Amino acid sequence: MSDPRSTAIDPDDVVAADAAAREFVARHSDDDSRTSPTGDEIGRALVVVVDDRAAHGEDQSLLGPLVGELLGEAGFHVDATVAVSGDEVEIRNALNTAVIGGVDLVVSVGGVGVGARDVTPEATEALIDRRLRGIEEAVRSSGLAAGATDGGLSRGLAGISGQTLVVNIANSRAAVRDGMATVAPLAKHVIEAISEF
Repeated sequence: MSDPRSTAIDPDDVVAADAAAREFVARHSDDDSRTSPTGDEIGRALVVVVDDRAAHGEDQSLLGPLVGELLGEAGFHVDATVAVSGDEVEIRNALNTAVIGGVDLVVSVGGVGVGARDVTPEATEALIDRRLRGIEEAVRSSGLAAGATDGGLSRGLAGISGQTLVVNIANSRAAVRDGMATVAPLAKHVIEAISEF
């Protein structure tokens, strides 16, 4: 039987983590977030939208373009936005294709809740070499603080697969905006650290 203290999250820790994440974002928001120190784009990115209707062309109100726009504002070149259904194999294949394609960042949107078809974390976990729990918790904490309940309750993962940063975020507009505000400056530093190897 596991120790209940190991799974309980102290509300003060959530507040402290949120404050630290917001301070980090504020501290780096004055940076020229569009370019690296050499004047080039930060890197290449790919967006994977996990949504059954979008995958079948039935829903045109995709959050993918919003993520792409936010990534562009942060200095990333977005190679593509793809939509896949809530199927673990399809999600894994889309993420793996991005990693093999050599993008620096892949952001998946959706499939991180508790529904039967919310399997993005399971598909992602199989690909990740090193988890980045700090990013996961920063996204959840800032989501709760911003009132994006699905962002705060997300089971989304973040980690490194090969030379690619992979991040899962929830699929509401509020969760996307808040999640990308948290992820973008952190991604910059992770990508710089990965490229040093």
